Amino acid sequence: TCIACNQACLDHTFQMKICSCLVNPQACHETELVVSPTATKKKVAVIGGGMAGLSAATTAAKRGHTVHLFEASGEIGGQFNMAKVIPGKEEFHETIRYFNKQLELTGVQTHFNTRADKDLILGGEFDEVVIATGVKPREINLDGIEHPKVLSYVDVLQHNKSVGDSVAIIGAGGIGFDVAEFLSHQGKSAALDVAQFMDEWGVDMEYKNGGALKPAEFHSSGREIYLCKRSSGKHGAGLGKTTGWIHRSNLKRKEIKMLANVTYNKIDDSGLHISQNGEDKILPVDNVVICAGQVSIRNLFDELQSAGVAVHIIGGADEAKELDAKRAIEQGIKVGAKI
Repeated sequence: TCIACNQACLDHTFQMKICSCLVNPQACHETELVVSPTATKKKVAVIGGGMAGLSAATTAAKRGHTVHLFEASGEIGGQFNMAKVIPGKEEFHETIRYFNKQLELTGVQTHFNTRADKDLILGGEFDEVVIATGVKPREINLDGIEHPKVLSYVDVLQHNKSVGDSVAIIGAGGIGFDVAEFLSHQGKSAALDVAQFMDEWGVDMEYKNGGALKPAEFHSSGREIYLCKRSSGKHGAGLGKTTGWIHRSNLKRKEIKMLANVTYNKIDDSGLHISQNGEDKILPVDNVVICAGQVSIRNLFDELQSAGVAVHIIGGADEAKELDAKRAIEQGIKVGAKI
């Protein structure tokens, strides 16, 4: 199901790349990425129920392999369970719904609330193992990082930790933008209400004004939010060409304060202490949310590889680069198609 992300279709087109689809990497690659019945049935373990693991597990099972999917939590989806709560990204629910159905249709044997380790895998006598254990937030070395004010993006988006009226976000990549969007929103998402959406973007549905345009009616959460980054240049420069301007426009209309060239000094009761362009400042915030990237969770891959197991690694576990679902799903279907 299309999730309206534009990442592999329109964004590829504007970069002069072959058009495809984030949730269906076979699109426009039908003769190159072929999923055919296996000649040798294998017992396969897939560790991790995020996008990469789901893609690999369902593809391998569709080919005729016996597949066991191990997921440490009680549900599939991985990072998509955080993405789906961002206003405007509600369609991400559909990919999780799709894979839930595919697990059922392909006969993947699921093991939830099961943190697979070396002993479990070796005891299962699997012919092939796919590591899709994903990522965890990068820890930063900053004086005061243990202060009660400090939260990670996981605390905010997944664990629903309480956030105050003034917030500094450390990191202005895709996750930082998502957290800013989430925290600056109030009430029902405009993406779920056509009339509200048209009001926010200044579209006159009654055609009373020239060009069907009217003044935008924007509703702010009332929070004071600082979106900070170490580098220079505009915020969101690395976002998708066809959607990045929307994210930037939304945050500017919500009066998010975007700070570049920031050096982080410490966090204490007063807030976040920074230096910017040679000037020391204190951002007097209630909370500091860390969105400073991710690191791969790959210890199990290294252990199994050392034990001589036929093991593959995909998704964030392979490379912690933002939250790249496009690459994760493509890697999953490719490894599922070849084992």
